[in-house]
Amino acid sequence: MKNYILITIVLISFVCNAQTTRKYSNEFMNIGVDAAALGMSNAVVSHTSDVNSGYWNPAGLITLEDNQLALMHSSYFANIANYNYAAFAMPLDDRSAVGLSLIRFGVDDILDTTKLIDAQGNINYDRIKLFSTADYGLTISYARKLPVPGLSYGINAKVIRRIIGDFASSWGFGLDLGIQFETTNDWKFGIMARDITTTFNAWAIDEGKFEDIQNAVEGQNQDLPETTEITIPKLQIGFSKKYIFHYDYSLLAAFDINVRFEQNNDVISTSFASINPALGFEFGYTDLVFLRAGVGNFQNETQFDNSEQLSFQPNFGLGFKYNGIQIDYAFTDIGDQSAALYSNVFSLKLDFSIFR
Repeated sequence: MKNYILITIVLISFVCNAQTTRKYSNEFMNIGVDAAALGMSNAVVSHTSDVNSGYWNPAGLITLEDNQLALMHSSYFANIANYNYAAFAMPLDDRSAVGLSLIRFGVDDILDTTKLIDAQGNINYDRIKLFSTADYGLTISYARKLPVPGLSYGINAKVIRRIIGDFASSWGFGLDLGIQFETTNDWKFGIMARDITTTFNAWAIDEGKFEDIQNAVEGQNQDLPETTEITIPKLQIGFSKKYIFHYDYSLLAAFDINVRFEQNNDVISTSFASINPALGFEFGYTDLVFLRAGVGNFQNETQFDNSEQLSFQPNFGLGFKYNGIQIDYAFTDIGDQSAALYSNVFSLKLDFSIFR
């Protein structure tokens, strides 16, 4: 049997996801950006108010006073996969703002062993090549204040590009809609509706390469996957409030509810929707140093004896801000409470006011 198993696994994992509506589609767009947000378990939809709002809730871009740039890098699965993010946002006037962000989630230098064995049955390692699988998400954001005091909205237009070496690739398009509202007593509320148009991906598959590997696993002949994939909408609802103590100390408390319109292992799950809460805190000193903590990703995990056990993901983070430069760090998945390995996440935010 030819050694095509690696490529078969890659295609099954990525391309076979293209089966019309999926529970988990374009999941790289749901990982999250900004170490400050990740340290609070992503409970930021109501109070996000910087360049990263283009991802979390574009309505928050309206609070920008100057241009901002953000960068982030993290590694997943024991450094096998790399996640990179860059964003830029700027105010247009006192009532509107725009932003642009780019995400790349990829696994590089995968061995292509489809040509390892030649026609004579000889193993030739010189025939091994390398390829990458990469997912790209480009988001264009627009935010505007509404006539109602404290109310603003934002819209994201997303372009998705997914590439699996020379084997398959896709283009996708979708829209997000976000709303934020701040009351006179400093409570903040936010709603983020992702993929409200059901993000659509159209795949192009190299049928010649697929025929070479579709019989790689004996007795498991694979049919050519469908070439369309639809991402179902998701909803994030949150509220938060910031408390000031003795002028120098602050405490930001935030609570979010994440809703997927399908049934999964979330702590609350029905055939119509599944709900997963997240709670985050940020303790600040003189708007200079920040300590963050959060808990989320509550899952009902089935054990070997078929019983269910509730798992969760705690996160911690640190931040430092000075003269328009902010550096943040997040340590996620402490104690391996969820299935994924823990990750160290770093992010940088630059406010262009430092140049004035």
